[in-house]
Amino acid sequence: MDKLLTTERAAMGSRPAKIVFLVAAMMFFAVLALDIAVPALVLSAMALSNWLVLSTEATQYPRRRGTA
Repeated sequence: MDKLLTTERAAMGSRPAKIVFLVAAMMFFAVLALDIAVPALVLSAMALSNWLVLSTEATQYPRRRGTA
């Protein structure tokens, strides 16, 4: 019976190994979320700055026909 219990424990893994795996998985998915969030914030900041520059009245120049 003792041999059966030890093989079941070995198959399921020890508690410290489960905790290490859980922490590693949490770190992986946290970094994965940052890989999505940081570029989204940068693109949002770029779009906002573009909108601010283009929406000001001082930067709108008069257009003339026939000039390049």
